[in-house]
Amino acid sequence: MTNRTIIGDSSPLIALAIIEQLELLPKLYSRVVIPQKVWQEITVQGVGLAGAAAIKQLEWLVIEKVSPEFVKPLSILLDAGEAEAIALAMNFPDSIVLLDDAQARRVAEHFGVNRIGTLGVLRRAKKAGLIDAIKPYTVQLQENGIYMRQNLVDAVLHDVGEF
Repeated sequence: MTNRTIIGDSSPLIALAIIEQLELLPKLYSRVVIPQKVWQEITVQGVGLAGAAAIKQLEWLVIEKVSPEFVKPLSILLDAGEAEAIALAMNFPDSIVLLDDAQARRVAEHFGVNRIGTLGVLRRAKKAGLIDAIKPYTVQLQENGIYMRQNLVDAVLHDVGEF
């Protein structure tokens, strides 16, 4: 486990819920935080959808409010959850933001925010011996309508010896 805080966006949390691997987060990171808007997107607006019930029951998940002045400039380019997640990460030294959306990842990079995606979490989990294989999870995610660039999936699988 690392001493870093991970700050999650909706999509990767839902993806990890679909494959029943949310518990990897507190095993890999000392603190798991989501902004209020991400909580609302998943558990209020997304009630009845994939991941909503599982995420609502997480006792280790910390929900933080974000000051609007940090979010406003980011919300020009991103949806509210992504903007709040990046803004929150900018206020937590040595944190990492969990994002899958390519545009959101570019914005995070522009602001010097460390980032990781669902595949990156699975890669870290495999390297830490927490899971045996990534490929079954990528198949399950794709079968559930989660889009992942195939060249990225192939690169991760190659990196962990599953290609």
